Order: sequence, then C-alpha cells, then structure tokens
Amino acid sequence: MAGGDRKVMSDSITEPADHPRVVILPPIVFALALVASILLHWLLPLPLPTWLWPFGVVILIVGLGLGGATVFWFRRAATSLDPRKPDTALITGGPFRLSRNPIYVAFGLLLAGIGCALGSLWPLLVLVPFYGVIHWGVVVREERYLERRFGAEYGAYKARVRRWL
Repeated sequence: MAGGDRKVMSDSITEPADHPRVVILPPIVFALALVASILLHWLLPLPLPTWLWPFGVVILIVGLGLGGATVFWFRRAATSLDPRKPDTALITGGPFRLSRNPIYVAFGLLLAGIGCALGSLWPLLVLVPFYGVIHWGVVVREERYLERRFGAEYGAYKARVRRWL
C-alpha cells in the first residue's frame, strides 16, 4: 500500500490495515478505571484495613517493575506499544515468558496496589470491568491479529504461555 496504513475496501469503507483494531487504547482503560475508583471512593467509601498498605506498596512496586520490563522488551524488539501500529516482532522473552499480556497484568497490579495502599476497596472492585474491557476490547482482537501476522510462530507461543499468568 502506498503512502499509509489504510486501505479502501470495495464498499468504500476505509478500514485500518495491519493492526488489531482495538476498541479502546489500554492506557485509557486504565485511566478510566483509576478515575472511576477514586470517584466511587469519594461518593461511597469502602475502606480496607489500614494494615494492608504495606502490601499495596509492594504490589505497586511489582506492577511498576513488570510494566517497565514490558516496555523495555518492546523497545528492545523495536516494535511499537501502540496497538494502532503494526507489530514488527513477536516478543517471547522477558516477562512474555510468563504471560502473553504482561503490561495488562501490570495495569491490574497497579490498580490493586493503589487500592491496598490507599485503603480503598474500589480499585479492586473496578478490576472486574477493567479486565472485561481489556479482554473483549483489546486482547481478543490482538490475538486474532497476531495469529494472522505471525502464524505458526504465534500459535506455538500461545500453546506454551498462558494469556494472563
């Protein structure tokens, strides 16, 4: 295709090409979940025991570390984190040896850690809709795309590494 990543279909609908066509960008889902949990806590506080805050800090650190490691591996493979852009490599090393979606696991750890550290149950409760949107609006689409893009190589990777943990 000359000059861009879009192709015109026969029915004149412009369709994005060579990317997963996610419904919403994952950082936006994370931000919405975080804002929703803060608003819900403000409107209807559901406190957690204060003794959980050290665990929250540890969970936050693990989430930040996992997120940072995932970004490192994307950069190392010279492929984009942006699901609106084509993948140039299938990453199977580092945190991708344990999960096919380590950055989404990191987002969940961050929400859980924030909840425990700040003593609010809401960020933990918001994990359910967060992962629903991530699964159906992002992961399922990414997996279909990766199967088309990388074929048997992705199939073999998918067979040996769990989706989440």
